[in-house]
Amino acid sequence: MADQTHVLFVEDDDVIREATQLALERDGFAVTAMPDGLSGLAAFRANRPDIALLDVMVPGLDGVSLCRRIRDESTVPVIMLSARADSIDVVLGLEAGADDYVTKPFDGAVLVARIRAVLRRFGHAGGSHHPEEAASAVQDGSTLTFGDLRIDTDGMEVRRAGEPVALTPTEMRLLLEFSSAPGSVLSRDKLLERVWDYGWGGDTRVVDVHVQRLRQKIGQDRIETVRGFGYKLKA
Repeated sequence: MADQTHVLFVEDDDVIREATQLALERDGFAVTAMPDGLSGLAAFRANRPDIALLDVMVPGLDGVSLCRRIRDESTVPVIMLSARADSIDVVLGLEAGADDYVTKPFDGAVLVARIRAVLRRFGHAGGSHHPEEAASAVQDGSTLTFGDLRIDTDGMEVRRAGEPVALTPTEMRLLLEFSSAPGSVLSRDKLLERVWDYGWGGDTRVVDVHVQRLRQKIGQDRIETVRGFGYKLKA
């Protein structure tokens, strides 16, 4: 188990929980499965999993609240499971700190692919940035400077006005994409491909909510919306 990726899976439906656990274990994951949010939180604190899969509608402590509690303590990747793609729960989960979501009912292979995509970007948070392209930024070695914002691309640290900024790995990857080409517009589809590793079409709400979260941390006016095209980091 030491070499296995440890998944915390919180789902109150017995059939879905057991079937999904078996499917994940067949793919080589170690799984701790819990039926409600409170036991899920206890299991998270006891086991410190590599990734958490949280159903939105679980008893005791709902998935969104559980995600928020986990995010208060850790940057571990979180994928929300929602029964409806158009549900407000999707946005609430992302705003609570989730990195991605999967709609139920889901195919086991799709779920595994999404888990592996999240784990790949968490394993190498800066894998897709190109600091050599950031000619418009003030660069000193591995540090990029945009006004009072300093990004250490080697140490994966961000400071604003000298104070450390706590970013999740997904937020860091998003910021690195923007800082690789300051002043250039990046479409939502391009960001989904580069940051979320989507080789297929994805829900652009994932991008919008993460940009919103990033703005709250680095400054609301730092990332500009280019209506109809995407976003850009002000050079």
